[in-house]
Amino acid sequence: MSQTELGQLLGITKQAVSKIEQNETIDDDRLDQIASALGVTVDGLKEYNEETILYNTNNFYENCGVKTAVGNNQTLNNFPIEQAIELFEKLLDKQKEQFDTLKKEKE
Repeated sequence: MSQTELGQLLGITKQAVSKIEQNETIDDDRLDQIASALGVTVDGLKEYNEETILYNTNNFYENCGVKTAVGNNQTLNNFPIEQAIELFEKLLDKQKEQFDTLKKEKE
């Protein structure tokens, strides 16, 4: 979710959202509004940290039920590598454009 989107849900500007993000503390009323806008609990926001993210990410991948086939290295794509490279370059260009657009909006 972008700062603009969160700001719209809170009825404030994206600059105000940025200022909130930079604060060391957030008052309980504002934290309750943010939690509501994000669809999470206040406790979930208070406990949100890098260690929790890594733990949840690791557990998601370990328990998602996806199994790898060791020793079975078949190529499943039916197009040349050049097409794959071209596709990834186009996707990268789109990402760069989006980044530049967001960078300009922030300035």
